[in-house]
Amino acid sequence: MHTNSTIELSREALKNNIAFLRKTFDKKTILSSVVKGNAYGHGLSEFVQMANDCGITHFSVFDVEEAKIVYNTLQDKVTVMVLGLVSDEDMEWVVNHNIEFFVFDKNRLNKAIKVAKSSNIKAKIHIEIETGMNRTGFDKKELPSVVSILKKEGGHLVLKGLCTHYAGAESIANYYRIDKQIKRFDEAYQYMCANDLKPEIKHSACSAASMMFPETRMDLVRIGIMQFGLWPSPEVFVNYLNSKKSKIDPLQRVISWKSKIMNIKTVQAGEFIGYGTSFLAERKMIIAVVPIGYSHGYSRSLSNQGRVIINGTRCVVVGSVNMNMMTVDITDVGPVKKEDEVILIGKQGDTAVSVASFSDLSNQLNYELLTRISKTIPRKTKQ
Repeated sequence: MHTNSTIELSREALKNNIAFLRKTFDKKTILSSVVKGNAYGHGLSEFVQMANDCGITHFSVFDVEEAKIVYNTLQDKVTVMVLGLVSDEDMEWVVNHNIEFFVFDKNRLNKAIKVAKSSNIKAKIHIEIETGMNRTGFDKKELPSVVSILKKEGGHLVLKGLCTHYAGAESIANYYRIDKQIKRFDEAYQYMCANDLKPEIKHSACSAASMMFPETRMDLVRIGIMQFGLWPSPEVFVNYLNSKKSKIDPLQRVISWKSKIMNIKTVQAGEFIGYGTSFLAERKMIIAVVPIGYSHGYSRSLSNQGRVIINGTRCVVVGSVNMNMMTVDITDVGPVKKEDEVILIGKQGDTAVSVASFSDLSNQLNYELLTRISKTIPRKTKQ
């Protein structure tokens, strides 16, 4: 068991974020909690249990491995939808466990039909439309043949949804591209309905699209980063604030990451700290060694610029972030001893280190930083 650090998940913060999202969207709109990437680093099984306790009953994952974790944690109390990879070998498990999944090529569609026939269980599918992301989805020219297959084999399928994904809704620079995607998706929906194939729901919005393009909310929204208390981009946050009188962030961070001081060293002026010569002590310094490094998900790009909190003071990482350790300047912090708490993400008193500050310093996205946090770090929930 990893003892170097702990991840804490705030139930109250999650409740707050879910309440905000439900208030923002139409009451009839399904809120699907996107938990791919180990629930954005929060811990998949721990987070979905907490989210379900907070009233979430629909979860979106990337692949079958993640679907199995959600299913094993919550059984059939919730709906699980696979957005990405379903191998041929996994199709039988998916169909037999009533897992919903995106279908974006004919091979997967035909495999789903074959398994459904042999299992005598209808496959619950969401047909994905290629609208301009150019990644996955059926092109417009493929729709007639897809419609033909769906009509012929409809007795073995449940057309749960029609869906697409937007290419960068978090930036206004992509406005015309997203607007074109919205129109293409509507055309595909109208085409399906005209052929007597009306899906139970249609959905296209991620966190960014749901805020920047309200018309994309439709029947279901796939919310990832915002449920964790973070905005998809500064643009999305500013756009929201500009529409409100109150300029207070309505979201609360769910995650905290804490460690402890492993060792304390005094370094004389003129000495280098850590590997190489990236940091030279220009004065006598006191250094705290923290047993966290890039193997745990604390990026090496934060060398000589990352921040942590010790004794209520924001301290600078000095020297290179190592595989398992980093060194922090505590010269001006006051009395500090081994085993004192170190906040990597979160608050101590009135001082905070946010995930956003990591991305500002390291050129990492919020998403990238969070999903890189090691799965071996224990996660626990708190009120």
